[in-house]
Amino acid sequence: MAKKVLVVSGHPDLKNDSLANKMILKEIKKLYPEVELDILSNLYPDYQINVTAEQEKLHQADVIVFQYPLYWYMTPSLMNKWIEKVFVHGFSHGSNGNALKDKVLIASLTTGAGEAAYSAETGTTIDELLAPIRLTAKLTQLNFAGHVVTHGVSYSLRNDAEKAQEMIAKSQVHAKKLVEMIESL
Repeated sequence: MAKKVLVVSGHPDLKNDSLANKMILKEIKKLYPEVELDILSNLYPDYQINVTAEQEKLHQADVIVFQYPLYWYMTPSLMNKWIEKVFVHGFSHGSNGNALKDKVLIASLTTGAGEAAYSAETGTTIDELLAPIRLTAKLTQLNFAGHVVTHGVSYSLRNDAEKAQEMIAKSQVHAKKLVEMIESL
């Protein structure tokens, strides 16, 4: 039986400010056509989350992927707002909140800076920055399966044709790795 996969895209302005995240989503859909893409910036440009609809999507999913660019070492505000509104006591946690129990969570993220910016020498690593995601998974009884990260895909490079092609290639590799991770579950 195929896994029901929900990819929650937390980029706050996917249409205008993203090449890499937009390409990753496009490529995931091509490689894994049955995936459900939950594009928060299209659904909630005003940040007014339809909690019931989002919780229903989570109920239906076996695998949940958080797809987002790292903003100031965190998830973007739209993804934070979504988590705050949707992962509530009684649904995702608490004595009766077990809707996410035993589902799988994968973090799929991009960074504008290169890989060297996320090392012990610079003060933090991607693993350390993912602590809130891992702890959210633990609290909500999600099984955190790990992450896929692609570095050096800053939106500021999208107008340079050569750099844009490099970002597209990196995004395609990212999507392939993500699909392989999903299929290995």
